[in-house]
Amino acid sequence: MRLLVFGATGQLAVALRASAPDALFLNRDAADLTAPETCAAAIHAAKPSVVINAAAYTAVDRAEEEEALATVINAAAPGAMARACAEASIPFLHVSTDYVFDGGGQRPWRPEDPTSPLNAYGRSKAAGEAAVRAAGGPHAILRTSWVFSATGRNFVTAMLELARKRDQLNVVDDQIGAPTSARAIGEALLKMAEAMIAGQGGGTYHFAGAPFVSWKSFARETFACSGQKVTVCGIPTSEYPTAAQRPLNSRLDCTSLEAEFGIRPPDWRVELAAVVEELI
Repeated sequence: MRLLVFGATGQLAVALRASAPDALFLNRDAADLTAPETCAAAIHAAKPSVVINAAAYTAVDRAEEEEALATVINAAAPGAMARACAEASIPFLHVSTDYVFDGGGQRPWRPEDPTSPLNAYGRSKAAGEAAVRAAGGPHAILRTSWVFSATGRNFVTAMLELARKRDQLNVVDDQIGAPTSARAIGEALLKMAEAMIAGQGGGTYHFAGAPFVSWKSFARETFACSGQKVTVCGIPTSEYPTAAQRPLNSRLDCTSLEAEFGIRPPDWRVELAAVVEELI
């Protein structure tokens, strides 16, 4: 498999590099997502057998002020990648987010459910999905949620940092979803890529950890793994205002991914223990 990955230093790209060290990873110097034509040119030059887009604009709150930039990176660039892959008849795998949904109800979101994002970041990612589908080539869109790893800034690293300064934290407990390790996402993408090269699968899928949990419970499990003595108090979203509105229901139905690729939701608690051990 001649794998080309857009992204080099983000959580997912780092995880993919650990599992697929022979792949070609493109950083901003090699392919600037703010200039989508460079992404298409990179695909034509590399002649890969499959492409994974592991790069994105992920600053959810800042996107409220930079929606145009977020849309170029999260929609125009993936669209250019997907069109280049379609022209070469090679599979394109693109990572999306639970934030394309409005978070209503309590039922897990299915891949075929209509999207209705609440914030600029979600709108940019929904536009990216549409651009990938419109390209018309073999593709897979993998929506995931609450990504964590030992790399970069994420909920787990933020909690461990705060615990060094405070012994009590207020954490939102009415947003429900599933933490998902970057390592598990990377492994899922690689398995999907192999299958798609062989002509299997394609479309929109969900992949997230299990079981469902609140941010408060996620924080408590993080501290249980680290051995830090921190009291975590649950608060409603209304008491933790942010620039971007977050969905309350981020549950994802992952059954179609398991049915088509044999990939089951991983136990995020096992993944978390490994990440915390690496961090401390």
